[in-house]
Amino acid sequence: MKRVASTKRNTTETQISMELCLDGQGNSSISTGIAFFDHMLTLFAAHGFFDLNLVASGDLDVDSHHTVEDVGLVFGESVNKALGDRKGIKRYGYAVTPMDDALTSVVIDLSKRPFLVYNIPPGINAACNFDISVAKEFFRAFSINAGMNLHINVLYGENQHHILESIFKSTGRALDQASTHDKRIRDVLSTKGSL
Repeated sequence: MKRVASTKRNTTETQISMELCLDGQGNSSISTGIAFFDHMLTLFAAHGFFDLNLVASGDLDVDSHHTVEDVGLVFGESVNKALGDRKGIKRYGYAVTPMDDALTSVVIDLSKRPFLVYNIPPGINAACNFDISVAKEFFRAFSINAGMNLHINVLYGENQHHILESIFKSTGRALDQASTHDKRIRDVLSTKGSL
């Protein structure tokens, strides 16, 4: 049985609708009104093999912050729903992904104990019109609502586009690994018997 979730969020700042399949092929249809963010989420879905349909509109006349953060909330909630009781999943995932000058390590624990570590190098060349600090707000909202311990460490890089691309690809790959079922795991992977 495929693990799927549908989530909506409607506020005075954003209107978001998402359909997610964790056991997909990496197909996506994404429209947030922020072309660069759409590109990053497309990479996330493709490299994680998640099927993702996302439509979001927000107060982009103010800035992109509300839209990006709220997509993180909805995405995290969708992952949490699709994971269900988390029985049989590997729980941990790890990926290191290069993108030209940038190299990013992402480590995930689907522990239901959310935490974000987000380390990026100083003095990044802003080669795109997307604020890298807003990406941190996406991943914070994503990790909290998914019940995920998420460590993002950019080992090095100069170009912001390349850094963000390596972050989103690595996160998709690590989440795919962590959410994969392992037939040796009969319950949840914890000596406590509970996450």
